[in-house]
Amino acid sequence: MDGITFEYPTWYLVICLLVGLAYALVLYFRDHTFRESATWLNWLLGATRMLVVSTLAMLLMSPILRSVESRSQKPVVVFAQDGSESIGAAMKPADSLAYVQAIRSIEEKLGTDYDLVSYTFGESVRDTLDLSFRDKRTNIAELLRQVYDVYSNQNLGAVILSSDGIYNEGANPVYSDVKLNAPVYTIALGDTTRQKDLVLKRVFHNKIAYLGDKFSIQVDITAQNAAGATSSLRIARIENGRTRELVNESVQIDRNDFFTTREFILDADVAGVNRYRISLGAVSGEVSTANNVRDIYVDVLEARQKILLLAAAPHPDLSALKQSITEGRNNEVTVEYINSFAGNVRDFDLVILHQLPGKSNNIGNLLQEMKSRQTPVWFIAGVTSDFGALNAAQQLINISSNGRNTNDVEPYLASNFSLFNVPDDVRAILPILPPVVAPFGDFKAGGSASVLLYQRIGRVDTQYPLLALGQEDNRRLATMAATGLWKWRLFDYLEKKNHNRFNELVSQVIQYLSVKDDKRRFRVSLAKNIFDENEPIIFDAELYNDNYELVNEPSAQLVITNEDGREFNYTFNTTGRGYRLNAGVMPVGSYRFRATVNTGTQNLDYNGQFSVQAIQLERYEMTADHDLLRLLSERYGGELVYPAAIASIPDKLLAKGTVKPVLYETVNTRSLINLKGIFFLLLSLLTLEWFLRRYFGAY
Repeated sequence: MDGITFEYPTWYLVICLLVGLAYALVLYFRDHTFRESATWLNWLLGATRMLVVSTLAMLLMSPILRSVESRSQKPVVVFAQDGSESIGAAMKPADSLAYVQAIRSIEEKLGTDYDLVSYTFGESVRDTLDLSFRDKRTNIAELLRQVYDVYSNQNLGAVILSSDGIYNEGANPVYSDVKLNAPVYTIALGDTTRQKDLVLKRVFHNKIAYLGDKFSIQVDITAQNAAGATSSLRIARIENGRTRELVNESVQIDRNDFFTTREFILDADVAGVNRYRISLGAVSGEVSTANNVRDIYVDVLEARQKILLLAAAPHPDLSALKQSITEGRNNEVTVEYINSFAGNVRDFDLVILHQLPGKSNNIGNLLQEMKSRQTPVWFIAGVTSDFGALNAAQQLINISSNGRNTNDVEPYLASNFSLFNVPDDVRAILPILPPVVAPFGDFKAGGSASVLLYQRIGRVDTQYPLLALGQEDNRRLATMAATGLWKWRLFDYLEKKNHNRFNELVSQVIQYLSVKDDKRRFRVSLAKNIFDENEPIIFDAELYNDNYELVNEPSAQLVITNEDGREFNYTFNTTGRGYRLNAGVMPVGSYRFRATVNTGTQNLDYNGQFSVQAIQLERYEMTADHDLLRLLSERYGGELVYPAAIASIPDKLLAKGTVKPVLYETVNTRSLINLKGIFFLLLSLLTLEWFLRRYFGAY
């Protein structure tokens, strides 16, 4: 609806007309100039001047031109298709063709009266309709969330969700917190018949293990309608295309609704990414064997590190520490004495300094080199230590002592230590450990120190730190303010006939300190070593010059080799100061790669490996869950329909009566004084008046 409104009462228009009339009368009532030539001219000129003045007066009232624009918005109907593999596996070719035709038909019908939007959901939500059914995962809750995010403020009429009700990612959609203000109609696909089937339901395993250790594999097995059958569970390692069987165990299925869990302990005896195949033997009449096999990958790390135990003089602590550290089969320990040490600390990943720096041993150069190379250090202080030099080399514990006297101190655990979890058996032995020998003096913890053990002197629990850990100058340090660790190891053996608790304590300190930096000039990194089959493989590389500055001028190449020996050649792209390569999605299997670069003076290379694992989630549950779809429809006020009744959905929406267009009105306002037509009207009237007066000789 259009109209004009004023900021002042409308009866002011009468005043505007009177002002115009008065102005015209004053100007032309007593003017006899045109009466002899044309009597009508006075009336015309007066009317023109009256119209101009009245219009100008009216414009002073700030008139506003108001118009209303109406538009109708069709209701939005979202059609969401489950694109996962379980849908395609359950459909026969004839059924698939009929289903596609039915979907196309209702799309045409709905597109006439509604704003139809199509989505495909599975491992992601896509705003296109894809009926290839190749997604490896299903996340129904994510679809509902995205529909809510996009259409919650629009005229959402209904959601049509076509699925088998099987989800293997995200929350249960029935109990999600999405509050759609629209009915959800579900199309129930798939088969709910429970047929004979054995399933490797879930496999729990370590993703990382260390060479020489053991790791666990836990397998959940389910079976439906297979009572009385016997199967075999096998675990094999696949190496270079060859299979080596590690486990073969019988599985007796004693009921139709069968479930069991089996656990196995395997040796991590081969470094690198190990591929294991877990399989269940098929039974007669089984509907599908695709879910009887599962491949897993375990990255076995050869984390062998070189540790230097450098001492001022022979001491029982050295033997105790060496034996405990070498219990971890990935550690290589070298014991040296400062007076005969001819090696180089740069060759070691971790250094333990026993009573060094000492009063008669100046190791300032070694300390400076370890600091510059950020080598982690464990300081063990004793009576022969140079406490001034020790305090300068680390700030974890400040020791004020002349070194001539000692105290026998017992350890007690700090209540607020949080760098790592101390096992319960270690906590239990700490209060009864024999005393160690600490210098007599004053001890203070530094600001960067995290105290693990405090000193108990006699029966008094002091706040003197005994063992502290922390990080300084981007390297990790530990300081033990006493000697005599060998006593703790012997006591542990007297108590339990083993050294497990002492070894655990030492191992935790060593693990905290062990920070292994890659000092190679050419490095290639992957976000992980094990990728899913639908993930792109992205390589990042760094090249350092002789001054250890990042450069990327030389061209870098990469060769990926699969299990069959086939090679794939790539060239890195430069990005910033480094290199990047997206090798794309690769088939399931194990791969080796070799990256090379020529700096102009030498060839540098980097070797590594990775694996691509299959996503088998859609194979483990093949029985459709129509109850979930029914509950989902009931929650949002919709209805469940079967594929044969897809054509009835448009009629159901019409009968619902709530899916209607929304009428929107937009009010537009504009000041009348801004209209160019008003200006040209006034200009035309004044021009006409001037012309007539000029023509008839008034000027």
